[in-house]
Amino acid sequence: MYSKSIVVALALCGYATAQDFGVPLSWRKFSNTRPLNERISIAQAAINAILPQLNSATAEFNGIGFWQSGNVWSVLANQDRIAGSTVNQARVIANLNTAFRLNANYDKFHSTTTRCGGQRPRYMPTEPMGILPCYPMPCLVNLKRSSVITPAQASAGRHPAKSFTLAGTCDGKSMAGGVFWRPTADDQGVNSVTTGYAPPRSFLAEITGDQKYTNAAIQSANWMRSLNINSKNLALDTVNAHDCSRSPDGWIFTYNSGKLIEGLGVLSHVTGDNQWDTLMANVLIASTKGAPWQGSNGVITEGSSPNSNNDGVSFKSVLIRGLHEAFERSSNNDLRILVHSYVDVQYNALLDLAANGSTYSSRWAGPPQGFTTWGQLAALDVMTSAINAN
Repeated sequence: MYSKSIVVALALCGYATAQDFGVPLSWRKFSNTRPLNERISIAQAAINAILPQLNSATAEFNGIGFWQSGNVWSVLANQDRIAGSTVNQARVIANLNTAFRLNANYDKFHSTTTRCGGQRPRYMPTEPMGILPCYPMPCLVNLKRSSVITPAQASAGRHPAKSFTLAGTCDGKSMAGGVFWRPTADDQGVNSVTTGYAPPRSFLAEITGDQKYTNAAIQSANWMRSLNINSKNLALDTVNAHDCSRSPDGWIFTYNSGKLIEGLGVLSHVTGDNQWDTLMANVLIASTKGAPWQGSNGVITEGSSPNSNNDGVSFKSVLIRGLHEAFERSSNNDLRILVHSYVDVQYNALLDLAANGSTYSSRWAGPPQGFTTWGQLAALDVMTSAINAN
């Protein structure tokens, strides 16, 4: 566990590197002294509080949608992995099998990828418990063939699955590596949550050793770096593949940067190429310090919706999961302290300001409120990440 005195000392003295990992002293309560067993208990109690909302016929939870429900299953699997338990294992296996059976290609919305909300947790009966990518290998192969823009297609200005002329370059940069949001012939959007989400390809590269998955992840990472990261190192949302128009400047969401951080962290690990680690760290610093979704106290304000559910409520949990992935994979202690501190800011805000017993408001700065499924979902990744990010 990092003591507050160590974190403050590091924040005050600064760093010799070009990247500033210093922890802002304006952040609210960026450490905690809760012992490991208490952190595990708090996280499992938060999980237990959402379980009565499960509809086992659909593997979804009352009050939230399909991809948001996918986030719940990710947390349950991560909870067991981080806590070293099998408390949630049987429930995860049974419900993922239900979701897989009910939805062709594991996709309820006919999108290209990730509508399940990030990594899909799967327990392998003959292997150690772990996390595998959101889409299994056959679907990723299909994704590579039908939804990714190849260099040849960018040069030709045509994509075989699309009915419109393809812009081979936007802003003078190749569109190769971009991934379409939807596979329908007329959908022109290429966005961060499909392209920046390199973990499926990177995880497959890590598991199989197959270079084609590594190459695909590198291509998409290059597209993000060239075309969809702003001058502040935050991920943008969408580029139109036909006319290069962009989503509004204000469309800066936690989950886009969160998925990019996660993807780059895995890619750096798979390739051993420091350029991806450097880019990941730049996006991570931007996402935790001075981002538009928080105040000077560091508490995330995006998705504060006590009275109704919407996608934005759970975006911030995707950021926390991406930061946690970086924390687990990075050997940079300065980066790990920054992530630890940022997670603890959210953790302490939830426990101090937004808690009603073991349930939490989606407004992390409080006040507490009665249980809502979406508020509980938004808090789960924070609770589980805080187990070992301390």
